[in-house]
Amino acid sequence: MELLLILTYAAICVAIFKIFRIPVNKWTLPTAVLGGIFMIGFILVVMNYNHPFSANARVYFTTTPILPDVRGRVIEVPVKANEPLKQGDVLFRIDPTHYQYIVDQKKALLAEAEQDVKELKSAYDQALANVQKVKAQVTLAQENYDRQLTLFEKDVIAKATLDKFTRDVDIAKQALSESEAAATTAKLAYESEVGGVNTTVARLTAELGEAEYDLAQTVVRAPGPGYVTQMVLRPGMYVVPAPLRPVMVFVHSDDQSLAAGFHQNSLQRVRAGDEAEVAFQAIPGRVFKGKVRYVLDSIATGQLQASGVLQDMGAPPPGGRAVAIVDVDEDASDYKIPGGAAAQVAVYTPYAHHFAIIRKILLRMRSWQNFVFLEGHGGGGGGH
Repeated sequence: MELLLILTYAAICVAIFKIFRIPVNKWTLPTAVLGGIFMIGFILVVMNYNHPFSANARVYFTTTPILPDVRGRVIEVPVKANEPLKQGDVLFRIDPTHYQYIVDQKKALLAEAEQDVKELKSAYDQALANVQKVKAQVTLAQENYDRQLTLFEKDVIAKATLDKFTRDVDIAKQALSESEAAATTAKLAYESEVGGVNTTVARLTAELGEAEYDLAQTVVRAPGPGYVTQMVLRPGMYVVPAPLRPVMVFVHSDDQSLAAGFHQNSLQRVRAGDEAEVAFQAIPGRVFKGKVRYVLDSIATGQLQASGVLQDMGAPPPGGRAVAIVDVDEDASDYKIPGGAAAQVAVYTPYAHHFAIIRKILLRMRSWQNFVFLEGHGGGGGGH
């Protein structure tokens, strides 16, 4: 940017010297140089502070690494690289046979458990009926004993006969205790519940739900609108849910932002809604209108993370740039602007607005420079 101003000023000086036939001597030449230094320096200070420019702008996009939740062999990959996808579209399928077997097994065990609950209810009802039956036997044995006791007191029967009825009462009471204990055990088995559901049934229901979830995860779907790029997954490959080993990279087409990194002292007057212009390196000679959406409140070089290592405050920190997010207002759908495309951005604040025209001219000159690049011409240098 500074070089463009210097070259422009030099061209104007040469034209003035030629047109007005000003002699080049020890007075005119230093005057032109010193005047240029002062004027260009003043313009740069005013523009950089009120209408900042950044060549460090780029279209950033969000990607999601696709990792399978279950392991297995891939049987189908219906998607193609770089083709638009909607949320829920199938990315690939894993052989579900093993997981279907587990679901069928859990369903059988759950059905068996539910049948067992019915049997426990029947056993409990039978135990209660048995208690009532034994209670009747105890009552009958007690009545027989009372009659025999009356006869024994009248010396009608012998002591041995009374002892027999006494033993019958004891046996009946012992049987009652055993039947009541059996009924209590049957009740505990039947009424063992979690949230009103038999514990075994609840456990197997949860296991069935987990098995059905694993079965559903054999079909991996798109997390949103976007596309898969650089896809190498093929049917027959074996995938595992290993951390840091994604099998695809999904690019979200609905989550892209143009972010520009400015010198920190260049953003003191920039506010959301300020006018901006964008020159994409991929579109030489074209400048797009835009607006500042917001300026990030944090700079990456100032972040601290819990790592168990103290921050060395004596070491010089790397220079960090403040980031502004810019929205392009003009329709650029006719142009190919891939995610990650580089750009130059100029922001125009309401202050010193007369100098904005100089920034606009310089930005367009930078845009014209994008027509020239050295790729494949004597050394294979990259574009500027």
